[in-house]
Amino acid sequence: MLRFAVPNKGSLSESAVEMLREAGYRTRRDSKELVVSDVDNDVEFFYLRPRDIAVYVGSGTVDAGITGRDLLLDAGSGAEEVMPLGFGASTFRYAARAGDVTDVAAIAGRRVATSYPGLVTKHLAQAGVQADVVRLDGAVETAITLGVADVIADVVETGTTLRAQGLAPFGEPILKSEAVLIRRPGTSEAQQFEVVRRRLVGVVTARHYVMLDYDCPAALVDAACRLTPGLESPTVSPMHNPDWLAVRAMVPRAQTNRVMDALYDLGARAILVTEISACRL
Repeated sequence: MLRFAVPNKGSLSESAVEMLREAGYRTRRDSKELVVSDVDNDVEFFYLRPRDIAVYVGSGTVDAGITGRDLLLDAGSGAEEVMPLGFGASTFRYAARAGDVTDVAAIAGRRVATSYPGLVTKHLAQAGVQADVVRLDGAVETAITLGVADVIADVVETGTTLRAQGLAPFGEPILKSEAVLIRRPGTSEAQQFEVVRRRLVGVVTARHYVMLDYDCPAALVDAACRLTPGLESPTVSPMHNPDWLAVRAMVPRAQTNRVMDALYDLGARAILVTEISACRL
């Protein structure tokens, strides 16, 4: 049975549970459940602290799981990223008092407060910068105000919290993070893991695409198919009227209205958009 770790709380938890549910797996019914066994799908789910998941996967305690890319890289556990999951996006950056530090090189000799010491230490080493990395478990934004550090490295979303402390980000982002599927290399449950991976690919695809059905004049079908190439190629079917063909294709959700307008201008009619609940590629 595949042992799979799921964030038990935090910003990734609810979305991770919903994605697994869409993929057809049993999920916990309340926050007090720590282990859920899905016998039908040969998977056992363990609800763990997001920060610990990469450590458990890397050590082989569990076979795979969902966590943030930032937490994975910070752990340095040997677990590997398999695929991004399309939620929990964040940007990890340095920040300091406005105008005090303007580039990474200027961090040399200063104190850097962060909840991700492994990630920051590695990034500074790659940049050839020597600095004192101070580990904090939370409230990193106040570290400079309290005199604990000269620079912070933390997740930046809107920047509102930074501005409230008189701080401003500088330099290029250290990392762009999001939720990722991770695994332990060489797991003995490779077959079960591949089923989970394939199902999650299907959910991610379904969230980014819709199914488009339309009727098209036969003489214009090539032009219409160029507008809706689908993931591989569209399905084209004959109709009772030989001058028309029925076409079905998956199109990116964000482009749906533009594609529908272009098809209508081309001469297509009866254009129907259908949500995809899940798919297998």
